[in-house]
Parts: sequence; C-alpha cells; structure tokens
Amino acid sequence: MNTTAEKSNLITGNTGEWEVVIGLEVHAQVASNAKLFSGAPVGFGAGPNENVSFIDAGMPGMLPVINKFCVEQAVRTGLGLNAQIHTRSTFDRKNYFYPDLPQGYQISQFKNPIVGEGEIEVEREDGSSFKVGIERLHLEQDAGKSIHDMDPNATYVDLNRSGVALMEIVSRPDMRSALDAAAFVKKLRTIVRYLGTCDGDMEKGNMRADVNVSVRKPGGPLGTRCEIKNVNSMSYIVKAIEYEARRQIEILEDGGQIDQETRLFNVASGETRTMRSKEDAHDYRYFPDPDLLPLELEQAWIEEIRKTLPELPDAKKARLMADYGLSAYDAGVLVTKGARADYFEAAAKGRDAKLIANWTINDLLGRLAKEGHDIDDSPISAERLAGMVALIEDGTISSKIAKEVFEHLWASENTAAEIVEKHGLKQVTDTGAIEKAVDEVMAANPDKVEQAKAKPQLAGWFVGQVMKATGGKANPKAVNDIIQKKLGV
Repeated sequence: MNTTAEKSNLITGNTGEWEVVIGLEVHAQVASNAKLFSGAPVGFGAGPNENVSFIDAGMPGMLPVINKFCVEQAVRTGLGLNAQIHTRSTFDRKNYFYPDLPQGYQISQFKNPIVGEGEIEVEREDGSSFKVGIERLHLEQDAGKSIHDMDPNATYVDLNRSGVALMEIVSRPDMRSALDAAAFVKKLRTIVRYLGTCDGDMEKGNMRADVNVSVRKPGGPLGTRCEIKNVNSMSYIVKAIEYEARRQIEILEDGGQIDQETRLFNVASGETRTMRSKEDAHDYRYFPDPDLLPLELEQAWIEEIRKTLPELPDAKKARLMADYGLSAYDAGVLVTKGARADYFEAAAKGRDAKLIANWTINDLLGRLAKEGHDIDDSPISAERLAGMVALIEDGTISSKIAKEVFEHLWASENTAAEIVEKHGLKQVTDTGAIEKAVDEVMAANPDKVEQAKAKPQLAGWFVGQVMKATGGKANPKAVNDIIQKKLGV
C-alpha cells in the first residue's frame, strides 16, 4: 500500500492517530453436489434434516470418505490464488461442543493444509490497487444450524449443512481500512466464481467472513485482535470493522486493554458484542483424524487441473484494455462477473467497442441493477444491443434517439432496426429538411439571430430549438453546421 493510502486510512482519536490492522478468514462453500465426507446431497432450500447421512449425523461406526471433486475444487482455487499446492496434506479433528456438531469435533486441516501461501491484487474504486497475501487455504466440514426462534423453550437443530465442504481462505493482516477489506472479499468472490469453485452467494451463507481487527499506533507493534464471526455482506464487513476499530481505540485511550475474544456483529444496531473468549489452537486439542489417511496428490494431476483454468479476472481485464482500448475502469466493471465480459465481447464484434462498453455499463447494467438483476437476466441480448449501436454508427439514429430505442428494446423482442421503422425514429439527415427547420426557427426569433451573430456561443440555443422542432430526429452535426453557416460565425 502506498504512503498516501496509508495516511488517509489512519483514524484520529483523542490521543492522536491510530492504524487499524485487518486480516480475514473467508469461508467459501465448495461448489459440489455432495458433502466433503459423505454422499449426502448439497442444496439450498431443502426441508430441515432432509440432506443428512448417518456420517453427517455422527452415528457410531460411520467412517468418512473423502470427496475427490471437493479436493479438485480446492486445488483449482489455490491455483487461481497464485498459491502453493501441497502434494501432501492431512486432516485433523478440531474438538469443541455445539448442539449442531453431532460428532463433537470438526474435521479440518491444521498443520498441513492443502494450499499454502499465495497472493492476489485488489483494486479500489479510485483505481489504485494493493496486494494481499494468502496465508493458507484448507478444507473442512461445516457444522449444522441451531434454530432458537421456533419455540421459546427449546432449540431446534437442522443438520442439512453438517458435513458440507468449506474452503477456509486465510489472508495475511495486510489490510488497513474497512473498504480495503470489503474490496478484498469482493475480489476473492470474483475469482472463485470465475473458477466455478464457489457461487459466492453471501445471502445464502455460501460465503462469509470472520474479520480479525486490531489497532495500533502507526508503525507500532501489533495490537490484540478481536474476531468478528460470520459477517455475510460487503456493507456489514465495512460497518463491523469501523465500529470495532473505534471501540478498541476508545478502550485503549481510556487506559484499558483489549481482551482477545470472538464477537458478533449486530446488524440492527451496527455494533459488535462479545460472543466468547477467543480460543487458541491448543484449546481445540487438535490431533490427526485416525479415520483419514494423509491426502497425497500427484503433481501431474495438479498440472492437469491447471490446464483447465479459465481466463481469470486480472488477465481478462488486461486483455479487454489491450484488445478493445477500454479504460481500466470500464474493463474492471465488465470483469466483475464473467458473464458481463462475455456479453460485452459478443456485442463488440465488429462494432465500436467503446460505444458498446458505454451502453453496457451505463444503460444496461444500470437498468438491471435498478430492478435487482444482473446481466444473466437481461431482456436485451448482446446481438440486439449491437444492432442498436450499428444504427448509431451509420447515422440512422442519434445517441439521443437511441435512448428511446433502448426502452423499446427493453420492453419488446424486436430488433433495433424493426423498432426504428415501426416508430418512425430514423434520424433526419436530409439537409434540405434540416435547413427548412433552421430557417423557420430563425425567422421566428430575429432578435436571437442578431445576438448570436454578435456572440457566436449563443448559436447553441438554435441547435436546441431545431432539435426540439424535429422531435430530436435531426442529425445534430448537420444542424450545427447549417446554423453556423447561416449566422456567418
């Protein structure tokens, strides 16, 4: 991170400036049809305890069997994060008690994860970027869900999520602002979606973050961190970090000390609250799972997976800029989702790429976002948008008329050419007709004519009047040229 960015991220307290240090543990649900150690199905929306095998329920004598596809998905993710893939990794038992953890332990990876160190580059909204180190990625099984609001005197347990495969992606504490942390999660979500290893749907709990926050005086030693569990949206990540940093600063400035603990973020109040004292690794009594042999991968298999990787966001962004002359901002918006970039490239074949990008980003994506959709749900295909841009390029319609054509495209299945013909939207390029309209406007406003001759900048008023008189259909350049000629300016 550059010095300017570091300085702007400092928080001012009563005793001077403070620096917030942030690390993230992102839990990404593996995109798989079955769980990590059983054949039970994985799916959102099933009835309580419908997707549960004897293994997931922790029945005596049941033995876990590793899902090879989940391992492959973890390797793909590691390769996409420019991380080291370990050819040998082990599974451990992480011992703790929850009613929704029927085995009494979670199968995870502690000392020997499947993926080691990596690094990704993250872009900010202002166009600057920073790098975040990836410490590790390990596979583990999810717990079930305790439900407390169905009965005032009882807690219900749903084990549908029990045993679902998770990738825990642990970052280095390289972030210094809440916005940077959210940008990191956004970039990580984009990468796993491109790879097809996680759908990244935070609303369904398929991706969530444990946020580690500490504060210190700039350049000082690291402070005591607190972990905020299970934050499931970008905006909540920002709010939780900002509140927690302020809370810790106030405690330290009052002469107190920070207790290492796990906290929860209250969405309604925007505050964090204590959940439990933070455990250390020895509290979980990790030991190798005796039912699972070490996971040994062949390097040739890893290389086969590498060959199947898609073009990832950074490479795609660089190519869109090089091949289509797009700005970093436009290319960045388009590669946020692979489907957006695919739509753009399909529409841009043989067309003005910048014009296609403008219509895709500003008009189409803007309208889709307003109605709560994205490019996958677009009522305007890439082919139909390209057809409209072709009419702008050949002068059949103006950019202003195109706004009206766009509305018809949105509401119908007709092509742009059919819409223009049906609604009489073709641009007037007949100079004789335009000159007649100019003469009529000038004849009706002789005082304005004299003023414009004295002050040529007033000629724009006539352009507006002629465009209004022709229903916006006159070619603006032709209108302007004729007016300039008649005014002698």
